[in-house]
Amino acid sequence: MPTRTATPPLARRPAASAKSEQRIRDILRVGREVFAEKGFERATTTEIAQRLGISEATVFTYFRGKRELCVRVIGDWYDEIIATMEAGLPREQPVRAQLDFFIHTHMRLFLIQGTGLCALVLSEGRSKGQALGESFLPFQRRYTAPLMDLLARGQANGEVRADMPLRVLRPMVLGPMEHILWEAVAQAGKAIDIGATATALSAMLWSAIAAPDAELAVLRQLRADVSQALAQAGKR
Repeated sequence: MPTRTATPPLARRPAASAKSEQRIRDILRVGREVFAEKGFERATTTEIAQRLGISEATVFTYFRGKRELCVRVIGDWYDEIIATMEAGLPREQPVRAQLDFFIHTHMRLFLIQGTGLCALVLSEGRSKGQALGESFLPFQRRYTAPLMDLLARGQANGEVRADMPLRVLRPMVLGPMEHILWEAVAQAGKAIDIGATATALSAMLWSAIAAPDAELAVLRQLRADVSQALAQAGKR
């Protein structure tokens, strides 16, 4: 019997895949613009499609509806913020410096593209029981993880007061920042000095959460680090 030649698998079409990926990026980019300008309720997939010069049906090819698209837009935005936080957090410096970085970066990134997405997250994130607001919760938990980590490390090394649990320290830091962001949203046409505001807020918060002997703890940690470095150098 003649040997049957196996039919080669169909080759993937990278050009089509690349085109689809670019289409998704375009929809997300314009979607971010529209959601930032109009919020969730007034934004429409029709307008997003019109700005891109495509049909609304094309948008639905990649996203099942406005809510799914909005969640993806906010998720990508949080990914960018979290990546910046994790890459820049100066973990080798005292917790005081790390907290200062977190506050400055938080304020800058949440307002760097205007107040639109910030307003959407603040308003919808408070909508408990609503599908959109609930969808934001995993992003918010991931976002606050570096803050919880630095506070825990601060308690462990004596820089942050240990008489208050982390569940109390967390809103002490995030609450005032959220209040300032709400004020910025309410006064969208008024410029806010992000640097000066973040510096003042950081100083106030540190005075509230720092351990009484925090400066002494820093010096002790520095001495321990120097002793360890000298010991390692002596072994070489």
